[in-house]
Amino acid sequence: MKKVICITGASSGIGLATALKFANEGWTVYAGTRHLEREQELYRDVADLQFIELEVTQPESIQQVIDRIEAEQGRLDVLFCNAGYGYLRALGQAPFPEIEDVFNTNVYGVMHTIRAALPLLQKTGYGHIVATSSVGGLVGQPMNEVYCASKFAVEGLLESLATYYKPQFNIDITLLEPGAIATEFNSTVMGHVASTGGVLEDEYKPILDAYRAAFLERNVEPQSAESVAEVMWELVQLETKPLRLRTSERAEEFVLRKVSTDPTGLEGVLSTRKIQLNM
Repeated sequence: MKKVICITGASSGIGLATALKFANEGWTVYAGTRHLEREQELYRDVADLQFIELEVTQPESIQQVIDRIEAEQGRLDVLFCNAGYGYLRALGQAPFPEIEDVFNTNVYGVMHTIRAALPLLQKTGYGHIVATSSVGGLVGQPMNEVYCASKFAVEGLLESLATYYKPQFNIDITLLEPGAIATEFNSTVMGHVASTGGVLEDEYKPILDAYRAAFLERNVEPQSAESVAEVMWELVQLETKPLRLRTSERAEEFVLRKVSTDPTGLEGVLSTRKIQLNM
């Protein structure tokens, strides 16, 4: 019986690369996208890859997808909460509706997706929930405070679930923590800046200019989405799943001070589980 994975945010980047990787490895893949007709046309020849219209900010959209998976497959092995986007503005610059948009996708979208999929994972009898976090979910960064806050929230959410989902439901929990991904900064993050008023001529501009220059210098060869998909593939094969997994050596180096005493996060989870649940 083929294993089944559901991926949110699969129209590009890590989500798309992971969908293609798992489909080519023989899994049944349900790939969430906002551009259904485009993806169906582009990847119609890929066996076992089904693109489905999915909007993570709308709980009814997610529920329809989970209901379809249950009707067609009767099971779900891996839920990959990947939908999200970067946001490069200082808190003092950011219009609050834009902050809400970041949290609606990056945080509440993850919550909605897990809530919808949990009954099917429980029915399956085991499972693995993976969420795309970031090194920005562990280390705060200048001009990224809104984005980092959203990823810190995802880290707290999944770390908390990990304290009891495995012993209670036989569901593993992992936070995937990439650093810079090829094309992401210029095409996505800076594209969003351009679409929301551009780089502002204010007191934050020197900080933004310094940050952009350092970022581009530091990430001359950012990690490819395909490389992250390979890490994701290796992750699901592991017998013992880590709570946290950086996807590159550069990402590991960046967060070293934060994670040096507990790189995978499992020691902390086991300690909390023992102290608070006596498990």
